[in-house]
Amino acid sequence: MRSDQINLLALCRVKGLSWYLIAREASRSGGLQRLLRPEFTEKTAETTKAIRAVTAALPKFDELCKQAEAEISLAGSEGIRLTTVLDEDYPLNLRMIFNLPPFLFYRGELKEDQDVRSVAVVGTRKATPHGLKLAAQIAHRLAERGITVLSGLARGIDTRAHEAALGAGGRTVSVLGSGLHKIYPPENQKLAEKIAETGALVSQFWLDAPPATYSFPRRNVTMSGMGQGTVVIEASATSGAKMQARLALEHGKKVFLVKSLVTNQQWAKDYLKRGAIEVGSVDHIIQALLTPEEIKAKTEQARQLSFSLA
Repeated sequence: MRSDQINLLALCRVKGLSWYLIAREASRSGGLQRLLRPEFTEKTAETTKAIRAVTAALPKFDELCKQAEAEISLAGSEGIRLTTVLDEDYPLNLRMIFNLPPFLFYRGELKEDQDVRSVAVVGTRKATPHGLKLAAQIAHRLAERGITVLSGLARGIDTRAHEAALGAGGRTVSVLGSGLHKIYPPENQKLAEKIAETGALVSQFWLDAPPATYSFPRRNVTMSGMGQGTVVIEASATSGAKMQARLALEHGKKVFLVKSLVTNQQWAKDYLKRGAIEVGSVDHIIQALLTPEEIKAKTEQARQLSFSLA
């Protein structure tokens, strides 16, 4: 437990302060110290509001630090690890998006050299037999080829993707829409434990945070960010998986749409015009991925640009 981590998490307890703004500012050279003054490199209406929020919170900041310290201590006592934007082990792919979370609690291990070659496999909770079979085939083959399979532990496509990656003896990481004390859905508790044994369970929320309507879209942001791309198996025009495809395009990530989805969903056809890729095999997906060295170079370029802005 370090003082900078405590201060960062204490800032996340300031009401009315955007966590994404905290993460961007803290990622820049000297950013955490500026936040505590408070000063911001970004000059927007959001930062004007943030200055007022931090200024109002400073008289009680010691109490916020105590709350943050207690959260970190509790996590450590349970074998739960913490990484923040201040730390070298923060996921490389995630550093390259504009709406990155300031911290992650996780069970298991984050492995940089493996996880830079991550792909999310997502889809509807109410999957068809064809969709479940396709999710299992794709996740299994990705895992066999050494690709980390990301998904969200939800019912349907997500569950099948995690199970197939484990069945292949590969690595899978679950990005949760709740805190690590609130595994959702509850029937996936045993699956979550298996994932943590060889992969990781990741949450951007406080340990006791329940699943909520706002938390799942945020989870999709982070899952998109953690991968090089997202494979969508089955998804309606109003689904979270379709939202993640949109987010991935906004993040500059790859979006892979299976042929049956493109055939059946107009939104998928439209996304092909926006840069999504129709794929017929896992080879098409793997060929589109960058090497760990290329990802590290892109991350360093983004970091140097961030430092220059500071």
